[in-house]
Amino acid sequence: MKKTVILLLLVLSTKGYSQFAKSMFSKDPIINLENWQKQRLYFGYYLGFNSFDFKFDYKNPGPDIQVKKTTGFNVGVVADLRLQEYINLRFEPGLYYTKRDLYYPNMALEKDYLREVNSTYIHFPLLLKFSSLRTGNIRPYLVGGMSTTLNLSSNSKSQDDNFEGKFRVKPWTAAYELGFGIDIFSEYFIFSPSIRGMFGITDELIRDNPAKGPSPWTDNIDSMKSRAILINFTFH
Repeated sequence: MKKTVILLLLVLSTKGYSQFAKSMFSKDPIINLENWQKQRLYFGYYLGFNSFDFKFDYKNPGPDIQVKKTTGFNVGVVADLRLQEYINLRFEPGLYYTKRDLYYPNMALEKDYLREVNSTYIHFPLLLKFSSLRTGNIRPYLVGGMSTTLNLSSNSKSQDDNFEGKFRVKPWTAAYELGFGIDIFSEYFIFSPSIRGMFGITDELIRDNPAKGPSPWTDNIDSMKSRAILINFTFH
């Protein structure tokens, strides 16, 4: 009985793989969701990963602040509006979580040289998607646009600053984004992996209170802007 069940599973999986291969990679593939891209408006959702960094510009030469990056996660929804056959307008609001550790090499004490920056972002990107001609069930695309982000963990209203061990950033920031991806048309849905770079254009640092004296954490920073690599797996 067990041998019969195993044999049946092997036959079904082999059949399923052959159908998938034929629909995706054969010379004459089965065209899935042929009229999907003709829709005026459609929706989806995405899951993904991120790696955020900071770009520092300094007022005077000195030791660079070292940034230790970690891998965060993204989750959100997609609204896609077709403007014409090869251009779509996309709105992709989502929740992004990330963490960065800042190391100040000129500090002697551990409580002074390490600052943890935990960020929970509500991300609002408005993007243009430029698609190529569809080949079978594959359609590459380029994407780019602007985004604004609300940092729920900014500590911007706190009266404490780095003298009390609290690193503060502004709640709202802006950035531009560029990337590419591939629409893969299956029988029932579109799977769309993509990778994007996000480049901050606004300074997000809140300086320490000057009444407390010179700050070794913020005084020499002319600007601090977020940069990130975003990898999303979208389903329509």
